[in-house]
Amino acid sequence: MNIEAHRTIDIFQTLKPEWNDLLRRSYADDIFLTWEWQSTWWDAYAPADAPTVLVCRDDSGQLMGIAPLFDVDGVYRIIGGEDVTDYLDLIVDATKSGAVLQAIVQYIGEQKMALDLLNIPAGSPTLTDFADCLRSNGAAVQVSEHEVCPLIELPDKWDGYLTLLDKKQRHEVRRKLRRAIGGEEDITWYTLDETHDLEDALARFMVLMAASDPEKADFLKDEQHVTFFKRFVRLAMANGWLQLNFLTVDGDDAAAYLNFDYNGRILVYNSGLALDDYSHLSPGIVLLAHNIKYAIENGYKVFDFLRGDEVYKYHMGGKDTVIYRLTTDS
Repeated sequence: MNIEAHRTIDIFQTLKPEWNDLLRRSYADDIFLTWEWQSTWWDAYAPADAPTVLVCRDDSGQLMGIAPLFDVDGVYRIIGGEDVTDYLDLIVDATKSGAVLQAIVQYIGEQKMALDLLNIPAGSPTLTDFADCLRSNGAAVQVSEHEVCPLIELPDKWDGYLTLLDKKQRHEVRRKLRRAIGGEEDITWYTLDETHDLEDALARFMVLMAASDPEKADFLKDEQHVTFFKRFVRLAMANGWLQLNFLTVDGDDAAAYLNFDYNGRILVYNSGLALDDYSHLSPGIVLLAHNIKYAIENGYKVFDFLRGDEVYKYHMGGKDTVIYRLTTDS
């Protein structure tokens, strides 16, 4: 394997034709590692003077690995950061992972760099094979639980999903759905498609997002966050990865979810809620239930709530998976 380090932003454009193809061949095909996410994140945040993208090719010149890194005071981190990115990893052809990982380890060792890699999913070879390579090259490696990502492994039928819930929550979901259908208010829900104005919908979503939580409101006061958010949502829409939906009450927006539809999974990225006006109708739970039902009826196998241990995720059937942090000394 031949490995080169690229330290200019031009590398994103250079690798664009090959990046997502490698990702699909990798053991880490997540939306947060797509060319669109990684390059947009760098454009918005650029936390270092330059990226350090390690590019690994075989003797024929085929791209076999990408380590999208940046250097902070002698420590390599994965492009994507922590604030907005839920899963991170090295991008490695699954059929040649051993040789690629060894090449990356050798380069990092020669540079005498430390590592601080966050949000690595359980089961990733980065936590086992890569860590073993690092240890074999003399590095002191620590792997620790970092956070949880609750998800639902979806059954084939809606009734099967309801049996996953405890008796109380099953009753609550059914009650809230009945109330939404049979009440006096006109309650509708829809998912954005090509007939809708994305810019208008995104603006409305951000209003609901800010209204739902003071922390989200503060998040949206940061221009870097807003820039990144808007740019990537447009790219997600263009690539067929966006599932943005709204629940309205008498024509007014009451709840919204911004999900990603990627690699056979629905990923719940963010949400918004008009807390004061429609809380008696539980619009957030009603819309979430419809999203889960849609996923089941359309053959999705995983409904992923992403990072965070908020109670509603468990009430709706989420079970914890763990993401890890891998660190080394220089």
